[in-house]
Amino acid sequence: MLTHLLLLAETAAPEVAPAATGISKITQDFGISWPFVLAQVLNFSIVAFLLWRFAFKPVLATLDERQRKIADGLRYTEEMKAKLEAVQQESVAAAKRSQAEASKVIDEARKSAKEFLDKQSQEAAAKAGEILAKAQQVIELEKKKMLAEARTEIARLVIETTQRVLARELSEADRSRYNESASRELTNI
Repeated sequence: MLTHLLLLAETAAPEVAPAATGISKITQDFGISWPFVLAQVLNFSIVAFLLWRFAFKPVLATLDERQRKIADGLRYTEEMKAKLEAVQQESVAAAKRSQAEASKVIDEARKSAKEFLDKQSQEAAAKAGEILAKAQQVIELEKKKMLAEARTEIARLVIETTQRVLARELSEADRSRYNESASRELTNI
């Protein structure tokens, strides 16, 4: 594109005869061609505009946004520091209150535990007495049951022995009468 502009500038500009003025002499001495200078100025302006529009402007906007975020972050940090100090002071006060309450609760718990232990000891002693009394009753019932079973077994053995002894010498009617009376007497004992 630049070469097209240069060629266009050369063809459009008429050949200028060397002038006697100072400016034209300087331009000739240094080889300055006005069409090339104009083309370069135009190219520089286009590149500068494109750079400004698509490079510098977004970068500057991004930098402004970052600076704004940093400033917001610093403000937020300061707010959080103030809140943190307030929370720390509040937590120290709450810790002191909690410690006082905890001491009070511990004292009450110890008192309640002692009362509970005393009550449980009394209840345990009462239950132990009840269990002992019930155990004695159970033992007495078992004793009576064993005696009854022993009597029944002894009666059975006596009847069986008596039957064997009497089976040889008594008649059937005598034996049954004797068995019935022995059974009545043993059950009444």
